[in-house]
Amino acid sequence: MTIAITGASGQLGHLVLNALEGRTNAGNIVALVRSASKVAVKGIETREFDYTKIETLAPGLTGVETLILISSNEIGQRVTQHRNVITAAKAAGVRTILYTSVLHADTSVLSLADEHRVTEADLRLSGLSFTILRNGWYTENYTGSVGVALKGGAFIGSAGDGRISSAARADYAEALAVVATGSGHVGKVYELAGDDAWTLSDLAAEISRQTGKDIPYCNLTESDYAKALIGAGLPDGLAHAIAGWDIAASQGALFDDGRQLSALIGRPTTSLAESVAAVLKKSSE
Repeated sequence: MTIAITGASGQLGHLVLNALEGRTNAGNIVALVRSASKVAVKGIETREFDYTKIETLAPGLTGVETLILISSNEIGQRVTQHRNVITAAKAAGVRTILYTSVLHADTSVLSLADEHRVTEADLRLSGLSFTILRNGWYTENYTGSVGVALKGGAFIGSAGDGRISSAARADYAEALAVVATGSGHVGKVYELAGDDAWTLSDLAAEISRQTGKDIPYCNLTESDYAKALIGAGLPDGLAHAIAGWDIAASQGALFDDGRQLSALIGRPTTSLAESVAAVLKKSSE
């Protein structure tokens, strides 16, 4: 069985490659990337695959049975790009698509969910077999700001007391590998999230515990948080989007206690403490 992964050079994609290597022969894996020079893994074939270049899509899927469609990172362009891939998959004879959606996409108040809902509908209408993996938040979305918090003396956000059931990217990558190489997953929708929910205050407390420094959580209004992010150098649109996602988190959009992710991968998800420790270790190297 040939398994192809879109976005194979991305933060999630390269972890999926690693996870698949532990479950199937490298010769069964195809890495799909915009530029073939971006991925160089011994034994794994790399093919050009650009969501916006329709002529690259069907040829890139030749001989592929299972396609892992990692959602595009171009917000606002995702519906068209994903639709291009689904159309090409049908033309190339792909049997099954595994799609990375967002947690509770059907009811989520996250602005990100709108495009995911459309792609999920497109998959259902495509005639192809599919599995939808609705990924919760990556812990790295927040731990990536640990260094900034240490420098500034506080962790800032606008999520209030919202509980965040995050997991490490590697956990979600392993789930994709399990589904891609296993059976009994066709037609299923998985709500994937971390085992233990936490708040941004909990994250600040964990940073404080591990560093021995007093790093409080400072909750800001949505507009003030967006201004702070813009001041830190983020583009205006992205800053407002991130602040809006925190507001959605305060409303429960990132919480789930179903533990479907740990059930799929057969182990507990990576804890917040482990993720913080990994960031601090990396920063000290």
